[in-house]
Amino acid sequence: MHPLKGKCHCGNIRVAIELPDAPGGYGPRACDCEFCRKHGASYISDPHGSLRIEVETSRLLGKYRQGGEIADCIFCSRCGVLVGVLYQESGLLYAAVNSSILEDNGCLGAKISVSPKELTVSEKVRRWKELWFSNVSVIDHDV
Repeated sequence: MHPLKGKCHCGNIRVAIELPDAPGGYGPRACDCEFCRKHGASYISDPHGSLRIEVETSRLLGKYRQGGEIADCIFCSRCGVLVGVLYQESGLLYAAVNSSILEDNGCLGAKISVSPKELTVSEKVRRWKELWFSNVSVIDHDV
């Protein structure tokens, strides 16, 4: 496995990723929806990898519904950084990480433009399940 780490600007939200393949083989997906464009977001994920999200102060974990109002974009309310996106179904959590928060995002492949706004909600969900991390844990240090 290939580890990558990242965090929001203030460090309230940290991520640890394990990728099965070398990071250079992953082209972050630059979503062309208005929300992601305004944040300059491009996402990395692998359904065969894992993602751990750690939150120091949970009241500063912001969520904004997107993706047909069924996915939560998560951001730090203190520093404003968009960390990633989560989708939950039948007790399973799927996620993708905004590659710009990674400590060494220069090791990733070239960005790929994607247009999920053209997809139906069911097509989005199918795509997320195919591409996003499915081994996801969220650790809240407040609790």
